[in-house]
Amino acid sequence: MNRPEMILIDVDGTLVDSVPDLAFCVDVMMERLGRTPHGEAAVRNWVGNGVERLVRRALIGQLDGEPDEADFERALPIFLELYRENTSGRSFLYPGIREGLDYLEGAGYALGCVTNKAAQFTEPLLRDLGVHHYFGIVISGDTLPRKKPDPLPLLHAAEYFGVDPGDALMVGDSVSDVTAARAAGFGIICMSYGYNHGVDIRDANPDAVIDSLTEIRGLLERAA
Repeated sequence: MNRPEMILIDVDGTLVDSVPDLAFCVDVMMERLGRTPHGEAAVRNWVGNGVERLVRRALIGQLDGEPDEADFERALPIFLELYRENTSGRSFLYPGIREGLDYLEGAGYALGCVTNKAAQFTEPLLRDLGVHHYFGIVISGDTLPRKKPDPLPLLHAAEYFGVDPGDALMVGDSVSDVTAARAAGFGIICMSYGYNHGVDIRDANPDAVIDSLTEIRGLLERAA
């Protein structure tokens, strides 16, 4: 892995465990629809591809498949209203995140945030948890025409900072992050925790897997 000039970091499952808020909203949504709540353990396996995909999965109670479109059109506004009011109250930074960001900022890396979460949720969440100021750019799921696993958000950030993709690094937690990074020509480090639908992220063959963002210092200091 080359020593990067720019580092982009994912939100859900990388910086923030947002499942407690998402699960709360899913379960209240299900109750309002007259259906049985799923509980946090089930929702934890469904997150990672945006709230619309999450709502669809909740309606059918599984990872793959599609609900009745009328059911989805009824459910999505309920979920969005709930999540606007419950974006950060139960969510929290993973251990080591603030220390890792402090190191990266102090070492002078250009930092950006790239997530599939819509901006109306991303911006308040980062601010409420006190990490928004670390990032020179925040690219949400609706910032551009395409989102991860498409490489466009990563390449957009590289252009913003004037960095060659070969001198850039993505830090994420899912196969979507790995796919986007590879397509963009970025290096990719993944967190061992996070949201990858129950599949070990090592199976996606990122450049490295770490248990805490604090471990990135050692990787970067050893990089050529």
